[in-house]
Amino acid sequence: MPKSRLVRAFRASMPSRDSLAENRFVKPVAHRVLAPELWRFTRRSVPRGVALGLLVGIFLLIPGLQIAGAALLALPFRANVPLAAAMTFLSNPATTPFILAASYYVGASMLGRSGDMTQVMALIHEGAGLTEWAAWLFSSTAPTLLFGLTIVSVVAAAIGYLISSWLWRSRMARKWRSRKSGRLAEENRTNAADLSAIGGQAS
Repeated sequence: MPKSRLVRAFRASMPSRDSLAENRFVKPVAHRVLAPELWRFTRRSVPRGVALGLLVGIFLLIPGLQIAGAALLALPFRANVPLAAAMTFLSNPATTPFILAASYYVGASMLGRSGDMTQVMALIHEGAGLTEWAAWLFSSTAPTLLFGLTIVSVVAAAIGYLISSWLWRSRMARKWRSRKSGRLAEENRTNAADLSAIGGQAS
């Protein structure tokens, strides 16, 4: 089923505790990131993890820093760490050009500006490092794109939070109904057995 495949894909992309502990950006606070309560899946931690992962994954388009950024932000917000880290993988080499194009369009539309995106696409294609990206920050395109990235990442995080909250509640409601129907079936079997025993005694 598509849903089960999606769940398996997310589980496969979730980082392990050991891999996070070895991340050079996370190491200084690894003992806090690896706290058991931040790895539990609850009705509060799951939507927060999804929202933070989308926010960081879309805005911080720098491989290697996305997972660390999501894990560190999970600390003050008490979000689910592995889910937040896994959601950052939604921005990848295949989706990054679309994210940048959409962000630039939003930024240009809202700010009434124009610019050249070819430089950004060239930096991505060449796998530019921090030095090249730092130099790009002083270009005329940077403010427009960064503003658009902020808007898109915040909106995506809000939508992700609402959808994951609804899915969690739906999942819990299905479990509750399943348990309730199981209890009713057990009670019916018990009542039937009691009636059968009473009928046997009466005869």
